[in-house]
Order: sequence, then C-alpha cells, then structure tokens
Amino acid sequence: MNLPNKLTVGRMIAVPFFVAAFMLQYYMIAFIIFIAASFTDLLDGKIARARGLVTNFGKIMDPLADKILVYSALCLLIGEGTIPAWSLIVILAREFAVSGMRTVAASEGRVVAAGMSGKIKTVLQMLAVPTLILALTFDSVYVLMTIGMALFWASLAATIYSGCEYIIKNKDVFSM
Repeated sequence: MNLPNKLTVGRMIAVPFFVAAFMLQYYMIAFIIFIAASFTDLLDGKIARARGLVTNFGKIMDPLADKILVYSALCLLIGEGTIPAWSLIVILAREFAVSGMRTVAASEGRVVAAGMSGKIKTVLQMLAVPTLILALTFDSVYVLMTIGMALFWASLAATIYSGCEYIIKNKDVFSM
C-alpha cells in the first residue's frame, strides 16, 4: 500500500477516536484529531498526484474517508444542538444524488469528475466543523460560534449549489 493510501486509511481509523473524544466531551482532543485527519486529506492527494501514485483504491476511499469524517462530525454537532438535523438531510441527499449519477455514468464507461464547487463545499465543511468544535470547547467565546455557523451555512449553500451544478452539467446521465 502506498503512502497516500496509508494516509487515507489512517483518516478512516481516526474517525472512531474522534467520535469517542467528542462524545466524552474532550472537545479539544476531538478538534486535534479532526484537524490532523483533515490535513491527511490535503496531503494524500498532493503526494498521490506529485508522485504518480493515484490508485483506484485512493479514488474510491479518499472521498469516502472524507465523508465519513465530516458526516460523523455533523451528526455529533446535531446531537449537541449546534446545527439543525434537516441540514444533514440536505447534505446527504446531495451526496446520494451525485454518487448515483457517478455510478450510472461509470456503468456506461463515463467519469463524472469532481467540480470546483464540490471541492469548495468540502473545504467549507472542513473549516466549519473544527471551528464549531472550538466553539463548544470555549463556549464563552461567542465569536467562534458565529464564525463556525457562518462557515457551516456557507458550506450548506455550496452543497446545494454544487449538487445543482452536477445535475445540470450531467443531465444527460439521466437519459443513458
């Protein structure tokens, strides 16, 4: 297994530790784990492209590892009453729609590539989550919650936009 794939696997292994730390209200530890895991996402892609180590495993598992990390965090933030539950339904609906389109396209030998708006969505989510975790850590610092929620709402808007963009740009997938 190459280094980028090891980093992806490491990110997946980090998720239960992140969840446990969060649930035990060790928010600072959860924050550190989330930041470290998010950093591996940035690192594994750069290394894979720079060294020509892109693999099918990485193509599948890297975005899956990101989703497991971020959506676990969003579930936990819902449990804390930080974000509304309906927002996760919107996020998951977009993910299922895009994944379904990619599956249908792949069955026809076509690739539906990730767009910039989807990448922006992911970056906003990976900024919103740790900011909201810090806000829970330092609940007297109102500005952290305000910034975290602004990032979260921006990520939700980017989620909706990118989902619509994928559907519009790839509407021919529905007629295959």
